[in-house]
Amino acid sequence: MKRREFVGLVGVGSMMPLALAACSSGTKENLTVNSPRSDGFVAVGTVSDLSAKGQLLAATASGKVLVIPDPTNSNQVKAVNPICPHAGCAVTWEKDQNVFVCPCHDSKFAGDGKVLQGPADKPLPTYIAKVEKDSILVKIN
Repeated sequence: MKRREFVGLVGVGSMMPLALAACSSGTKENLTVNSPRSDGFVAVGTVSDLSAKGQLLAATASGKVLVIPDPTNSNQVKAVNPICPHAGCAVTWEKDQNVFVCPCHDSKFAGDGKVLQGPADKPLPTYIAKVEKDSILVKIN
């Protein structure tokens, strides 16, 4: 192996931890996994929490779920899988733009999970979500 090839391999190898860190969620969440009720819905938070934070991230036995207020109907909520299908990074809801944004490659998704801007070419999976009194419930099919 020539010196130039070796140096190139070392350079690529030293960049790998940075690339992996960029595609992680960025925070270490301590999420409690909630169990489903008999009807399949899981309590993921409260309307009060959603109002205060603007979005709710919760864990279920089937994985994480991100809940936002429905941009078209303030009495309803939307729920998606927050993992970008492109590179596995966690998306966040940008209320001022009404989009989910992936911090790794700037993919954008509508409130219903549809791709608005790539490089992602698949939508975010969506879930049935509803409000009962002050509880937000999600059913992951």
